[in-house]
Amino acid sequence: MDIALEIAGDWALDPLLWKHQVPRDNTLRQLVDLYLVYCVGGALMYLIPAALDFHFLFDKKWMQDKQWIPGQVALELKLALSSIPQMSLLMTAVSIWELKGYSKLYDNVSDYGLAYFAASIFAFFMFTDCLVYWFHRWLHLPFFYKHIHKPHHKWKVASPFASHAFHPLDGFIQGFPYHIAVFVFPVHKVLWICMFVAINLWTISIHDGHFAVPNWKWARWLVNGAAHHTDHHLYFNYNYGQYFTIWDRIGGSYMYPTKVKQAEEAAAAKGGKTS
Repeated sequence: MDIALEIAGDWALDPLLWKHQVPRDNTLRQLVDLYLVYCVGGALMYLIPAALDFHFLFDKKWMQDKQWIPGQVALELKLALSSIPQMSLLMTAVSIWELKGYSKLYDNVSDYGLAYFAASIFAFFMFTDCLVYWFHRWLHLPFFYKHIHKPHHKWKVASPFASHAFHPLDGFIQGFPYHIAVFVFPVHKVLWICMFVAINLWTISIHDGHFAVPNWKWARWLVNGAAHHTDHHLYFNYNYGQYFTIWDRIGGSYMYPTKVKQAEEAAAAKGGKTS
């Protein structure tokens, strides 16, 4: 996060808040800066992409579904925007240790080489996807579901604004693997920021009901997209994964997307009638 803090310090925090009087390595300042970057940055990374997704990709027909709650978008926004400041506190408590140099984050690709950098992208995806799957699945255990995860499942039919609409501890737990990873194996700092941004965008995309599935056989097998996550909201105990379907397949919780299946069956029936 030091790269983000440097940018925020140059453009806003130094001139507007600290007036160039508090050194950037001051621990109290670092805590405040981290919180502000997570809070403001998190809100912007949620609101802007979610609004664009809602306008351009989200099928408004979902708003006519019988499970759509009156005023749902406003409710999703209210929960998300009240949770982000609280999640930011929890993430700040973890990230201060990263900022102080206790993690395995590194600055230069040459430190470990280009081959390792490329391999670390794969490792990061696989490591975090595994942990997110199991954390998410544990959040469906009765106690954790009742006290933490239930608010997010209020949205049986979700919009992009539901992506961050959950209990703050729920959001922190599902994002925690991204912080654990950098204490387990070396991760380039720019790569970590890119991954952090990517998961925010991905989380929004899997709540938009846009069921476009890659037409490559391997991608259809591997990618856990909006169609999969829609079934998770509708049927509860399936498709816990984040990016991939691997752990759902291993854990016995995989469900082939019902909307994709229906579309395929309709196309097959149409083809049969014309043959």
